[in-house]
Amino acid sequence: MTPKRRARLAVSIVCEPGDPRLPALLAAHGPMGLIDAIRADRQLEGRPWPSAWIHRVQSLDQRLARAERLAEVAGLRWVVQGDRGWPTGLDDLDHVEPLHGATGAPVGLWVRGTGHLADLCATSVAVVGARDCTPYGAEAASEIAADAAAADVTVVSGAAFGIDASAHRGALAMGRPTVAVLACDAATDYPRAHAALLSRIAESGLVVSEQPPGHVPTKPRFLSRNRLIAGLAGGTVVVEARRRSGSLNTLHWADRLGRPTMAVPGPVTSQQSGGTHQAVRDGKAVLVTGGSDVLAELAGLGAPEPESITSTATEFDQLPAPAQRALDALSWRGARSARDVAAAANLGPHNVAKALELLARRGLAERAGDGWLLVRRADLA
Repeated sequence: MTPKRRARLAVSIVCEPGDPRLPALLAAHGPMGLIDAIRADRQLEGRPWPSAWIHRVQSLDQRLARAERLAEVAGLRWVVQGDRGWPTGLDDLDHVEPLHGATGAPVGLWVRGTGHLADLCATSVAVVGARDCTPYGAEAASEIAADAAAADVTVVSGAAFGIDASAHRGALAMGRPTVAVLACDAATDYPRAHAALLSRIAESGLVVSEQPPGHVPTKPRFLSRNRLIAGLAGGTVVVEARRRSGSLNTLHWADRLGRPTMAVPGPVTSQQSGGTHQAVRDGKAVLVTGGSDVLAELAGLGAPEPESITSTATEFDQLPAPAQRALDALSWRGARSARDVAAAANLGPHNVAKALELLARRGLAERAGDGWLLVRRADLA
């Protein structure tokens, strides 16, 4: 690791990532100058250094060695400004006022997985929402994510229970990569129950964190993490959020960054949708009801222009590509096994299962014994 890159890592260890004092200090003195000043307890702005910074810098060499050792074991990569893999949209965070005590672009990001962060985030959308979501919310998030992924829009979320997990799974069901941003270090599977999900995400996409290896999640780090989700994505959609939900924090960050902010409506009696309804009522979010609405909002920022839906568009036209192929492989006359459908549609076992579930939810196919049967045409306007 070069001295400049290691200096950025040192800053992330000594100073809590997202600290609102960092943008100005780094712009004026650079990472190496800032660390040298803290080591010497030399004031740069006429103010004493926070005691936590002084405490951490005293054992900085040991902390650096531990972080680098853990990163090597976990296969993490350190991405910083100036790297080809750096998403330049994050730099906008340096020009946003603090929210809940955090702001600024990260000094660097740890990434786990095979994806290329800048490429994945070039056309992307954040899908976030309640941990204690309803089945309606989980299905809405999954379908929006699947539609976005089918249009080559990367889904960014936080890998939490509920809406986040549904969004990641919706993208993966389409065989597309997704990005998970954690409040702990990128080497830790958090929540633990999502170890398998995070492993799948890393296979084609990325698990991302600004926290050094070995750092645990805390409540302030979740709020600080939300700015990264909004900063990485070209727009943010919230699916179910209570009035005081942390997901609305991500929406506020996207709004401050001047990026599209969207919310999915729910039943007026549902507390889980109270926050999304309030955001729409206050003009903080545009109401969206599906993937086509989300893609239309993103289109102005360079996302692929969705096909216009006219009075002659059919339900088949609005299905994700894998679901279209699965539907074409089904027959009226007799049930076909999922394996036969997968072979005819050129889909993997996991993707064909998700496609058939989607067709069943939309009343186009149904399970018949050990197979699947076509029950309704989708090609009629």
